[in-house]
Amino acid sequence: MNDENIQAFGDMVSRAERILIISHIRPDGDAVGSILGLGLMLEELGKEVNLVLEDGVPLVFSHLTGADKVSKEAVGVYDLVIVVDSSDVERIGSVLDEYGEPDVNIDHHPTNTHFAKLNLVREHAVAAVEIIYDLAMALSLPINLPIAEALLTGLLTDSLGFRTSNTSARTLRIAAELMDRGANLQVLYRKAMLEKSLQAVRYWGQGLSRIQCQDRLVWTSLTLEDRKIVDYPGRDDADLVNILSRITETDVCVVFVEQKDGNVKVSWRAQPGFDVASIATQFGGGGHKPAAGADIKGDLERVQEEVLKATRLSLGIPG
Repeated sequence: MNDENIQAFGDMVSRAERILIISHIRPDGDAVGSILGLGLMLEELGKEVNLVLEDGVPLVFSHLTGADKVSKEAVGVYDLVIVVDSSDVERIGSVLDEYGEPDVNIDHHPTNTHFAKLNLVREHAVAAVEIIYDLAMALSLPINLPIAEALLTGLLTDSLGFRTSNTSARTLRIAAELMDRGANLQVLYRKAMLEKSLQAVRYWGQGLSRIQCQDRLVWTSLTLEDRKIVDYPGRDDADLVNILSRITETDVCVVFVEQKDGNVKVSWRAQPGFDVASIATQFGGGGHKPAAGADIKGDLERVQEEVLKATRLSLGIPG
């Protein structure tokens, strides 16, 4: 992301009146923080902005200002289409079907496919919100309290509370600057990282009841029936994969989540020194070395068998 690209982004924003900002299905804190942070910035400039997440805003982020403005589908014609925090267009869902190639791609995943006309990709950034913050600084875009809260939420969640290996001193300086603008780190941390609904915890229970471990590889699955039993409203794993990553006896953990569309959402987490993004790319997914994911067509049993086989092979574990 050089000065020329930053200026190109600024020019595109200046010319646009109606702007669409979208992110990936099953959004996390960085996806939500990115669309809200950037969207609120552009609204402050007088732009008409439509924020879209195909799965909506998860309840855990509903306290953020602007969350109620997020739609599940795009309607109408736009002068500028921006995708944030998505490594490829497939992760966006069906939102882009009638709009074609997006204008701008803002992302931090090493596996990003550079799918837009303008690609603002910096793989060493801890989160997409970090890139949005830098764009704001370079182009003198406004950062008020709601924007600061959205950006800090993205930093917190993608760094797992400033614990990931790509968290740098600069990450902490950005967080401090957002706090200087009024964002309450303690409150945002509690809401994004600690608080869980009763349904989510019961959902964890379903997955934990069938956890398995072999040679420092841990895995479990969540079925459609599990979701129904506990009345869990999301299509994700309720952050169970990050719970498994804390197990002392594991180097890599995998969670399989059955989906209604005949796909299985697969999430990997790994300790430093292991690369699960390379495994995810084998199945059309992507991410970072310590954290990656993929959506794989097929029934749960078959997908689990194929993914575990590839994961064992990558780790040198006997099948």
